[in-house]
Amino acid sequence: MPTALTVIPIAGIGEIRTGDELAVLIADAARAQDTPLEDRDCVVVTQKVVSKAEGRIVPLPHDDLDARRQLVESESVRIVRRRADLIISETRHGFVCANAGVDLSNVADGWAALLPVEPDRSAKHVRDALRARAGVEVAVIVSDTFGRAWRRGLTDVAIGVSGIAAVVDLRETPDALGRILHVTEVAIADEIAGASELVMGKALGVPAAIVRGLDPSWFRESSYRELIRPPAEDLFR
Repeated sequence: MPTALTVIPIAGIGEIRTGDELAVLIADAARAQDTPLEDRDCVVVTQKVVSKAEGRIVPLPHDDLDARRQLVESESVRIVRRRADLIISETRHGFVCANAGVDLSNVADGWAALLPVEPDRSAKHVRDALRARAGVEVAVIVSDTFGRAWRRGLTDVAIGVSGIAAVVDLRETPDALGRILHVTEVAIADEIAGASELVMGKALGVPAAIVRGLDPSWFRESSYRELIRPPAEDLFR
C-alpha cells in the first residue's frame, strides 16, 4: 500500500543574495517553523534562489528587447522556434525551454536570472551542506518552471538532482494485472518538483519545500540528465 506524502513549505527564508549559504537558511527556517529536516526528506529549492546565491544574476533592462534576445541567444546552443519576443531554445544543459531559462520574475528591475551553470552540482552542494549543518541525509532537487509542448499552463520540473532518482524505470515489471510493462519510465523528480510548487506558488515568497514520505527505494545517486531525451529518440527534432 502506498504511503501518504507530506509537502511542507519552508517560509521565512528571506531575500537571497550572492554568496548566501542556502543550506543554512533552509535548515534554520525549517527548524524555526517547527518542521526540522529529517532523514529521507527531499528538499526542493527553486532555481531562482540557487541562481541568486551563485551569482547567476546579470544586468538587463527589462524593456530592452534586443538586449534580452542577445542574452537568450548567448545562453542557447540551438534555437528551436521564434514568435515575436518569445524564443524556444535548447540550453547547454539540454533543456528545451522558453528563452533559455532567462527569467525576469522575482528579481530586481534591471536584472535577469540565468540558469545555474551545473544544476546537479548546485543540488549536491545544498545536500552536502545540509548534512553538515543539520546532520540529516536528505535528497535535493533544484526546480524550475517550464511550459510543455501540446499543453497549456506551466509546471515545475527538476533541473538539478542529488540523492534521489530522476527517473524510476518500471520496464520489465508487472502492472496491476500482471502484464509486463515495456516502456514505462516515471519522471519521479519532475513529479516531486510539481508537487512542491503547489505549496511554494509563484508569488508567495516561499523558495523551498520539504517532501516527506517518499519511497525509500527512490533514494540513490542520480542526475537531471536521466530526464533528457537523447536526440536519437526525439521524434520532434
